[in-house]
Amino acid sequence: MVEPPTSHTSAEAAAAAQMARSAARTGLAAMFVAVGLSVALMGLKFYAYAITGSSAILSDALESIINVVAAGLALGSVLLSSKPPDESHPYGHGKIEYFSAGFEGALIVLAAAGIFWQGAQHILIPRPFPNLSFGLVILGGVGLVNFAMGLALVRLGRRLQSLVLQADGKHLLSDAYTSGGVLVGLLLVALSGWNWLDGVVACLVGVSIVVIGARLVRESFSGLMNEANPALLEEICGLLDKHRKDMWIDVHRLRAWKSGNRVHIDFHLILPKDLPLERGHREVKELEAVFGSHFSGGADVLIHLDPCTNGECPICHKDACEHRGQASAGHRAWRRETLTCESLSDTDQPRAEKGGER
Repeated sequence: MVEPPTSHTSAEAAAAAQMARSAARTGLAAMFVAVGLSVALMGLKFYAYAITGSSAILSDALESIINVVAAGLALGSVLLSSKPPDESHPYGHGKIEYFSAGFEGALIVLAAAGIFWQGAQHILIPRPFPNLSFGLVILGGVGLVNFAMGLALVRLGRRLQSLVLQADGKHLLSDAYTSGGVLVGLLLVALSGWNWLDGVVACLVGVSIVVIGARLVRESFSGLMNEANPALLEEICGLLDKHRKDMWIDVHRLRAWKSGNRVHIDFHLILPKDLPLERGHREVKELEAVFGSHFSGGADVLIHLDPCTNGECPICHKDACEHRGQASAGHRAWRRETLTCESLSDTDQPRAEKGGER
């Protein structure tokens, strides 16, 4: 007789769903704050340019325009990606975050090109800066606020597993680095009188911005192409091994990819060939609950059940099996290299490893 799902499992699923909703609300609130803050800081940078006439500050302010546009796009993508799956998008809307992150990375690279242009002009045609001290105070304050907000968004994005929050945070950090580079250049100008120095420093900071933008584009491309994520696969393998049962003979064809704050997982699970269908279904539901709890309700799991064959006998620990053709030799270690193979025969690992005995 099949035992009904325990109330403990139902409570875990409800708690995970509540955590997912809370994470979505937190992400939206953070993006609204980031957009408002970006607009205010951009205005301050243009004011600093107006009172100093510094081309380096102007390039920093132009970078902030792209920052505001990118933050708005990021907010829109968060709103869209938080929508649940529907008939038109059965896998959800999370991949919009990869489009947003890629576009934001491209904007960062474009901003760096503008910085190079302005910096080169200032190197070739130096000019004096009126009201420089006041402009430095404004620029320093803006840079500090940008750095604090960017760092907070990156950390929050990692905690919520949101690429778009991390991308916007990195963009704010790049804006802070730009302000810092311009600030250093203008401080050197004030101390030495060499007006061309701020252009040199601005170009050097532009190099770091290009690296950040290129990394975002690369991450976006990887997500859109469903590139293998070794860290995610290792995490899943560890989770399977932690909850491993003797009845779960082996796992193969493990695949996983992220879409927004959701994780999509599918694999083949080998169970004893004489196991009743209802019992197999219960094992699947148990595994789904494990993943749902671990990923805070943000996991879509598809498990294909395979009956065991004589080839799995050495790694099977089912007692008193009338179908056993070979003696049990020990569990096979569940690692990424083995679980992602098509089948047991596709790996160079031995059919059973006594070192994997639990």
